[in-house]
Amino acid sequence: MKEFVEFIARHLVDHPEAVTVNEVDGEKTTVYELRVGDGDLGKVIGRKGQTAKSIRTLLTAASAKRGKRALLEILE
Repeated sequence: MKEFVEFIARHLVDHPEAVTVNEVDGEKTTVYELRVGDGDLGKVIGRKGQTAKSIRTLLTAASAKRGKRALLEILE
């Protein structure tokens, strides 16, 4: 899943080398901390948050098959 989030984010931003994803795995929930470079936060969040919402929806659907809850935090 970490690679999935990284792949999507790197194709959205101007500085793909600055994209990192940290995975914090809990018993029932996995938190993915997506960090992007300066100026790329708006590209990942998108207009009215639609891009971030789409990424979160894909992540939630994929993680539901694994029986865990997934949360995405987008940080600059």
